[in-house]
Amino acid sequence: MSHTPRSIAVIIVNYGTADLTIQAVDSVLAQQQAAGAKGYEAQVHLVDNASPSGDATVLSQAHAEKGWGARVSLYLETENHGFGRGNNVVLDRLAAEGTPPDYVFLLNPDAQLENDVLSILLARAEADARVGMAGAGISLPGGSPVTAAFRFPSARADFAHAVNFGPISRLFRTAEVALPPDQPEGPVDWVAGAAVLMRFSMLQEIGFFDPVFFLYYEEVELMHRARQAGWTILYVPQARVIHAEGAATDQKSSRTERRAKPAYWYDSWRYYHAKTHGRGGAVLSGLAWMAGAGLNYVIAPLRGQAPKAPRNFYPDFWRHVMRPLITGAPHG
Repeated sequence: MSHTPRSIAVIIVNYGTADLTIQAVDSVLAQQQAAGAKGYEAQVHLVDNASPSGDATVLSQAHAEKGWGARVSLYLETENHGFGRGNNVVLDRLAAEGTPPDYVFLLNPDAQLENDVLSILLARAEADARVGMAGAGISLPGGSPVTAAFRFPSARADFAHAVNFGPISRLFRTAEVALPPDQPEGPVDWVAGAAVLMRFSMLQEIGFFDPVFFLYYEEVELMHRARQAGWTILYVPQARVIHAEGAATDQKSSRTERRAKPAYWYDSWRYYHAKTHGRGGAVLSGLAWMAGAGLNYVIAPLRGQAPKAPRNFYPDFWRHVMRPLITGAPHG
């Protein structure tokens, strides 16, 4: 690694989780202080995405009372931009500066650094100029590791996931989106956006987050763009982050009860598949998911299980995914 300290802009986008967000900021500042001169200088950019519960006031008070000072810049937005556009608020401002940072590090508001994540990820990126992004390993508050590295979605993966039946899952194992929680360090298709270091020059080359997305799939699409441009996405589990999954969105992967997905989740699914695989590929993936869900409705009761599909899946999927794709409005 170069002896010249690299500049890292840490971006945290809050919505309704002010107390956790304060802990996230403190974890970054504590690690930076503990790390000393380990190759980077970090500046935290904290965005409140127009939280309805008075978070802007809470964060402003914390900024003053904790003496964050110039180490933390506050962005108190009056509109909820969603995740990607919320990050773009900071990325656009950084790009407009005469000397933008070398890297940006995206950290979820419900996540905390467990070790010197920034030094570890930076070392990997500096060792290979084609590493555009490096993602950390993630654990739940109890210490259990969770998946933080993935393959890109596909029709085969959507079908197998929807069927949720062991023999079929094993048949399509090489297409499964989620890699194991104990995935070793190395290149992957994409990493969790909850804790990822990104080379700023790469972002300037490929563009920032697509503003069409409100929430979900925006980081997958950004990393798909990076991979298409020849950049490497690296998973680095030695860098460790504790993540209270879903605290801001209430969409936990470990939840067992069936709940309806929000409309923006389906909208993001549709737009991602149409943008990365074309309208025909998106329709194919949609049909695969619907077929898999149909088989699961038959198989699940025979195994004493509830159906895998979200509640109201078929009407919601038709309204937000298939009908727009068939009528030629994948972006609407």
